Amino acid sequence: MQKTRSRRPLWGYLGVVIVVAAAAFGVYRIGPWSQVEAPETGTPRPLGSPVAVPGRAISVIGAGDILLHPDLWAQALRDGGGSAMDFAPMLAGVRTAIEQSDLAICHMETPLAPAGGPYDGFPRFSVPPQIVPAIKATGYEGCSTDSDHTIDQGYDGVKRTLDAFDQAGLGHAGSFRSAEEAKKPMIYDVKGVKVAHLAYSKYFNGIDRLAGQEWIANLIDPAKIEADAKVARAAGAEIVLVSLHWGTEYVHEPDVDQQTWARQVAALPDVDAVFGHYAHVVQPVEKVGGKWIVYGMGNQIARHEEPINDNREGVMIRFTFTPAAQPKRWTVAAVEAIPTYVDLNPDIRVVDLERALADPALPAGRRRIYEAAVGRIQGHLLTRGAGDAGLIVRGAAVASPSVGAVRS
Repeated sequence: MQKTRSRRPLWGYLGVVIVVAAAAFGVYRIGPWSQVEAPETGTPRPLGSPVAVPGRAISVIGAGDILLHPDLWAQALRDGGGSAMDFAPMLAGVRTAIEQSDLAICHMETPLAPAGGPYDGFPRFSVPPQIVPAIKATGYEGCSTDSDHTIDQGYDGVKRTLDAFDQAGLGHAGSFRSAEEAKKPMIYDVKGVKVAHLAYSKYFNGIDRLAGQEWIANLIDPAKIEADAKVARAAGAEIVLVSLHWGTEYVHEPDVDQQTWARQVAALPDVDAVFGHYAHVVQPVEKVGGKWIVYGMGNQIARHEEPINDNREGVMIRFTFTPAAQPKRWTVAAVEAIPTYVDLNPDIRVVDLERALADPALPAGRRRIYEAAVGRIQGHLLTRGAGDAGLIVRGAAVASPSVGAVRS
């Protein structure tokens, strides 16, 4: 910048500094969507119903990471009126999509603290137990509880988490309180059909499971997944879903381990589909050997220290199953992706982008942000041929294939 030799009164400089600082503070406090937002709203996008398939059908929806950073605790306290924590308002935006599914499974990444704390964030999480009733209120039937943070607080953290899930009537998969419990697959009864859910993690952030207590949480091992899936089938499961906590953080494309494991797990005759977690960004969906692999659904709700679009964007994947020719077996007849986004102001909220973009009253500025998010999410999902295989991205500007185009 070229310097000038003219003198400006000191108060003139201070005035400029004060005005600029006030403007920046206002944007930070109020956010880019304030009372002075332009009145135009843009063109709403269509809002459709979940895909319908002929005959008997069961739909299962999976969601990204529930990762409770400290800013979420503060938001829950504000939503609870300052005297209690209420996480339900943060998750309420996806309730309709969950209610439209027969079975809803989340991913609880962090262990619970004792009632009243103390609470801790990264690197060894211990989070408010008030999240559990919020998960239930949102409509989830259960969660995978196996992640790189599962044993951050040792056995006590695992036990607190699973005890709270049991008390709330929520299922859980991947972490256990005893060797005996670890032998029993999580099986849901969905419209008279038994659906098993298994979960595994690639590691525990350098924390070793105690000798003799290796059962506390599952590591990814295709041979063990094969054995567990067989146990689930023997217990009556007609559909077997696997959650895998894998990949490279903040990288959209699946790494070599993911691709290798995906092909090994897809080859297992007793596994029907895979939900992926861990990367904190949206990763592709791919059909491998006739099986649908969801590499990574990003975050359902989180507030990273450096919040950027990548870690605020997520996706929920809904599989609709219909009976296969083989008795007691089902096949995927439709796959839908429901893009989500975490708003940070004026309050932290997860947004179902399809529903938000269908709202004619959505302000134009926010509409542009949401449209751009859907475009990015769609781009990440389709890099490995999922669009050609029949994945439907809801809320996208360009129509995805119809349900009739889904290839089994």
